[in-house]
Amino acid sequence: MLTLEGLDVWRGPSQVLRGIDLQVRAGEIVALLGTNGAGKTSTLLTISGQLRPRAGRSTLEIDGRRHDLAKLDPAAIVGLGVAHCPEGRQVFGGMTVLENLRLGAYLRDAAGVPADLEAMFGLFPILAERRSGLAGQLSGGEQMMLAIARALMSRPRLLLLDEPSLGLAPQLVEQIFTTIEEIRANGTTVLLVEQNAALALELADRAYVLESGAVHLEGQASSLAADPRVREAYLGLGPTAVEAVL
Repeated sequence: MLTLEGLDVWRGPSQVLRGIDLQVRAGEIVALLGTNGAGKTSTLLTISGQLRPRAGRSTLEIDGRRHDLAKLDPAAIVGLGVAHCPEGRQVFGGMTVLENLRLGAYLRDAAGVPADLEAMFGLFPILAERRSGLAGQLSGGEQMMLAIARALMSRPRLLLLDEPSLGLAPQLVEQIFTTIEEIRANGTTVLLVEQNAALALELADRAYVLESGAVHLEGQASSLAADPRVREAYLGLGPTAVEAVL
């Protein structure tokens, strides 16, 4: 579905991605792990067209056709079926919950929007209760739900999720991760950037570990969860830690 090949990307004078190779297959949840500044968010911004690579290719295959994402603007990439739920949620605080959700469908035919709004309210019942309230008055967890629902309103084939658990209480984190699995079950592929490596590896099919803008490790999520380098650096576990915590 999505293939990144040899991507080199700069933000201003700094190179943030160095020869990134990455693949996401249809129906997968793929996790991107790494410390702050490793290049995780920059990878998502490049896929969604907000950063442009200086070298390499970013290719999306949809219905048997391949599209060079580096040649498309962000709106065209959304139109192909890629939705980006950004770090920090970035809801429009002065607009209502309902208005935020409708913005997520701005490229779509209006005919199917009411049914999809009801689907989002079914996925996140609290948003139905808050539909007329201002997004800026929601709690952090509710804003995260709104940001995900707004992205889903574009009916994406591929959802880019950047740090969905950031700043949330543990019970809300569990709820968000359950919802991500539901999203995949409903047919949407997910590329997930997540600070909680243990939860991400439990949820994902495969994962990539980035360091200094380059892929350092990759593989099945279960294999990486057992890798001593990942356990020590990202899970906070020594090589003799009890396996059950994974």
